Amino acid sequence: MNRELRLFFTALSFYSRLPAPAFVHENNAQNLPDSIRYLPVVGWISGLITAGVFIGAAWLFGESIAVLLAMVTSILLTGAFHEDGFADVCDGFGGGWAKEKILLIMKDSRLGTYGVVGLILLMGIKFAAILQLFTETFIYANVITTIGLFVVAHSLSRFAAITVVFNHSYVRIEESKASGAVEKGKPVNLILAGIFTLLPLIALAIYLAQPLLFLIIVPVLLFSLYLGAYFKKWIGGYTGDCLGAVQQLTEVTIYLSYILIWKFI
Repeated sequence: MNRELRLFFTALSFYSRLPAPAFVHENNAQNLPDSIRYLPVVGWISGLITAGVFIGAAWLFGESIAVLLAMVTSILLTGAFHEDGFADVCDGFGGGWAKEKILLIMKDSRLGTYGVVGLILLMGIKFAAILQLFTETFIYANVITTIGLFVVAHSLSRFAAITVVFNHSYVRIEESKASGAVEKGKPVNLILAGIFTLLPLIALAIYLAQPLLFLIIVPVLLFSLYLGAYFKKWIGGYTGDCLGAVQQLTEVTIYLSYILIWKFI
């Protein structure tokens, strides 16, 4: 149990800006590969805090401002960790036509035109999707439903990134200072991550008495499979930036899928 606690806090400290005990930094590199099993749990926490901000802000200011503040909260919780990866992927794959060029651009800390445009479009779609979700689809959503929707989105999108880790090879692993965070590790990590991802989804489906909610898994996994294949085609695998892009794109996919599922049932 002590090791599991250490793995959890390792995941929390690496994948978020939330505080973790000092002992986590001991043997951090050794614990990183197995800590990926708790990435969906980090999503629980991120989703819970984001939902809390949304609920409070919606009561005080209305849904539009609440969505913006919820998005700001989500970004602050990770230090724009995933958004930065998405922007780098936009720059790399938008401006490069060969593996070496794409990797070189993604490694550049400067943000280019593709990254800026990509982030604007992504944030715009995310804002519109969440706003529509809570003003049309779930207009009468209570506290529990709201928390469940955010927690599922944050945990399932992180699991989508994990599937890419286990289906493809990491590119540039020799040069990465945090390569342990994107190593496959043991198969049990994928199994445990899957269990942690399903728990909030099962709870929400039971609470809403809507088993069709499980359909949300289909577009998320299909999209993550497509993205993994796309990255493999162009650079032979994935990088940490690619995983950030998968998380962001599948999170938006989840919000859009919520709307579609409830539109046709």
